[in-house]
Amino acid sequence: MLKKLLLCSVFVITTYIDAQPKLENAANVERNVIYGMYSGLALVMDVYHPKNPNGFAIVQISGSGWTRPLGYDARILNHQEHVKADGEPMLAAGYTLFALNHRATPRFTYPDQVEDAQRAVRFIRFHSKRYKINPDKIGAIGGSSGGHLVSMLGVLDGDEFTKDDGPINQLSGKVQCVVARAAPASFIDGQDANYFLGFREKERLIEGSIEYLIATEASPIYHVTPDDAPILLAHGDADETVLFSQSEQMHEMLSEAGVISKLLRIKEGGHGYNFAGATNLPDLAVTYVQWMDKHLQDL
Repeated sequence: MLKKLLLCSVFVITTYIDAQPKLENAANVERNVIYGMYSGLALVMDVYHPKNPNGFAIVQISGSGWTRPLGYDARILNHQEHVKADGEPMLAAGYTLFALNHRATPRFTYPDQVEDAQRAVRFIRFHSKRYKINPDKIGAIGGSSGGHLVSMLGVLDGDEFTKDDGPINQLSGKVQCVVARAAPASFIDGQDANYFLGFREKERLIEGSIEYLIATEASPIYHVTPDDAPILLAHGDADETVLFSQSEQMHEMLSEAGVISKLLRIKEGGHGYNFAGATNLPDLAVTYVQWMDKHLQDL
């Protein structure tokens, strides 16, 4: 009986490990690297090393609606297929990939997710020699809620949310190039995410209210300034979860500020990294890599 239990335990553990994405273009992987702690809760990421490194890093944040189930067996954010979809082409191009897990609703609301994303960038920058990457040029890619977070990494100044004066937190949390898919841009105009913000819509829509001000602060569109990172926006025009108009507004704001930006409209594309239902879908993997190459490596 004991032997059967041990065999069962090994099977369960193996199955759990196998749930983590296996990227064919990775030479090796560092699993569950702790990039920060929050009251005993470890913030972890997986680091995928390319076979032929080019010396540049990409932060990858999967979409999740900023949320995870409350159960102990909930799937970790960076175990999703988003990691493989985003990561394989980046690894093939030589980029070192950092796939993040972050705090999530309903237990944690804004700005916790943004804080974690910035902390990860600072950690990567601090350990740039260890990872053999350029600390001054870090890219980020993500979709949906992940697209929101990487957009924030590109438009915030990078010195926000430093709660202590530790050496890692002295570094910038800003990235230098962004690919954002189906990313919410404004929680004031067109995107409802009250569960993420932590309050009711009724108060959020009252201009001048605390809720209105927080919703504004959480919206990438209200942080756009001329020194922001180049941002590629990819969005399906049939998306019913995050409306295409969100990326249209963001692109317009970026262009007005003189920020390098491109809006890639996916015809008939729905929500999700594969833009279900899209017609004449372009080679997105090539497009994403070319954007990073051009604005991180000046190729």
